[in-house]
Amino acid sequence: MTSPIQLFAHLSDDELLATVKRLAATECRATAALVRSLMELDMRRLYLGEGYSSLFTYCTQALHLAEGAAYNRIEAARAACRFPAVLTALEEGSVALTTVRLLAPHLTAANHQHVLALAHHKGKREVEELVASLRPLPAVPSTMRKLPDRQVLLDTNAFARTPMTAASCPPVATPAIRMAPRPMETPLAPERYKLQFTISRETQEKLRRVQALARHAIPSGDPAEIFDRALTLLLQDLERRRCGAVTSPRAAHGAGGGSRHIPASVKREVWRRDDGHRAYTGRDGRCTEHSFLEYHHVQPYATGGAATAANIELRCRAHNAYEASLFFEPEGEHVVEIPAT
Repeated sequence: MTSPIQLFAHLSDDELLATVKRLAATECRATAALVRSLMELDMRRLYLGEGYSSLFTYCTQALHLAEGAAYNRIEAARAACRFPAVLTALEEGSVALTTVRLLAPHLTAANHQHVLALAHHKGKREVEELVASLRPLPAVPSTMRKLPDRQVLLDTNAFARTPMTAASCPPVATPAIRMAPRPMETPLAPERYKLQFTISRETQEKLRRVQALARHAIPSGDPAEIFDRALTLLLQDLERRRCGAVTSPRAAHGAGGGSRHIPASVKREVWRRDDGHRAYTGRDGRCTEHSFLEYHHVQPYATGGAATAANIELRCRAHNAYEASLFFEPEGEHVVEIPAT
């Protein structure tokens, strides 16, 4: 019996890429067809006759869609009822279901064509910024509050499972399971964002000290202004160390013979030339990664490649490792081990 992986194992690289793109397009058309059917089902309210009180309940219990998937498809169906162009965009794959859900409350007869065009192939963050431009919100006040202490739960299941251990084993105290806190960045307007994150007691004490010491420059003690100034200083330090950016650069000196050290003058020129972006270009266009950028020897250092601006380009970590594998691995055995990030 052929396994799912073996179905594609015989394909060449070009055939596999073409197959993946074809399947992605097929998925877009299938999703649009499901949304179209939900539009009609919703208008006829057929879910009531099937024993479900709402379309959402029908989607989650009868169609067994996840709650988020059901919500996105229902919102898309109801938006498409008002603006059929939504369905066309879904079928073409130019917008995702999440995009439609975010935009739906802000679409009107006058703006929907223009807004859908602006959202063409945009990611969630870019769509959130588009929504903020359609519905600007006022700035939020700077606030800080102490979070409740982590709870401690008693594991009593052990006593129910093994009664004989009740006399010898005390209750086991285990920390309550918590989701790891993540910074929350929300666009409020085209030029304003709300940023929310959790800090430690030590960081809070540093903030209090900075507020006290900087009262002459920042009388309000606004954490947002302090955060901006701190980021400015951190950015200057990172650009100095990573990009060789300085206010008064020294005269350029070439790298010593046989050295893989990249001089600061070369880093500055490469960063300026590549505009602080990765320079790898594949058949479908340039790599879009902005993080984990590295300096790449076009002619590898191991084969005599010099640390000069002509031989150094920016690469993301994945493409740096990929190009190394293409150069050093035998043909047909391009196994890339991407460094952990």
